[in-house]
Amino acid sequence: MWKGGGDLESAPVLYPGIPSDENVYRWAFIRKVYCLLLTQILLTVVVSAVVVFYHPVAAALTSSPAILIVLCILPFVFLCPLFYYHQQHPLNLLLLGLFTVCISLTVGIVCAYTEGRIVLEALILTAGTVLGLTLYTFWAAKRGYDFNFLGPMLSVALMVLILFCFIQLLFPLGPLSLTIYGALAAILFSFYIIYDTDNLIKRYDYDQYIWASVALYLDILNLFLAILDLLRGIQGR
Repeated sequence: MWKGGGDLESAPVLYPGIPSDENVYRWAFIRKVYCLLLTQILLTVVVSAVVVFYHPVAAALTSSPAILIVLCILPFVFLCPLFYYHQQHPLNLLLLGLFTVCISLTVGIVCAYTEGRIVLEALILTAGTVLGLTLYTFWAAKRGYDFNFLGPMLSVALMVLILFCFIQLLFPLGPLSLTIYGALAAILFSFYIIYDTDNLIKRYDYDQYIWASVALYLDILNLFLAILDLLRGIQGR
């Protein structure tokens, strides 16, 4: 049910041709997803802040390569049961929280070993970009534009970016390579925000609120890390 107050017509039309009752339910679904997304972002900020400002935590997490490897693997471990139980409340929320915390620890480590000014700049740029792209996608959807065609192209671009990342890990090319990677990744995940927001408006089923939140959360997080790499590369760090 529409909870914004008023009748069906009070809900802004999401895109041309959508039935009025579907429009209402879709808005309720969108609000639910963004509430989850905001909770994930706030949890990431809190966990990352603990890692950054309480140095023993960062030191413990980086004390062994094995710990870092485990932190990289854990989010994928939680994604498997999350996929299976994504409709079972409240287990799905618990798994989503554990998934978010694991990723947040990695983000905290990255921020802990980056100059504070660069982290702040990346946060501001990320927030502005996400807000602008989200508003643009809602505006475009209302005028009949569709971004579903981006899916295959983004998948190919993501595979190329992952290959570039592996090459960078094996054969570091210095700040210039980091700058190029950060710029390409920032562009890619900006388009992913548009694509996944368009899916949120038009294509996700109502029981896929967990996956919609995870997709947007990863888009935003990867955009932040890409901008962070870009700024670090520009400053030669």
